[in-house]
Amino acid sequence: MSDNKKDRPLFKEYLSFGELFGYFFRKKDPSRKEDFSLRSMHFVNKFSMAVFILAIIYMVIKRLF
Repeated sequence: MSDNKKDRPLFKEYLSFGELFGYFFRKKDPSRKEDFSLRSMHFVNKFSMAVFILAIIYMVIKRLF
């Protein structure tokens, strides 16, 4: 296996939250059928991601102070 720096992801790629924010703040697709199951699944996904991010922030703050 080659251990080149070009093959490794950059540190800023680990901190890119573009896809995450895109999931939280995307527009509704009018052509997509929505039912209760789909809405509840997306709510649970968003809630769990938010709790995870808050827990990570809490752990970092607790570790620093």
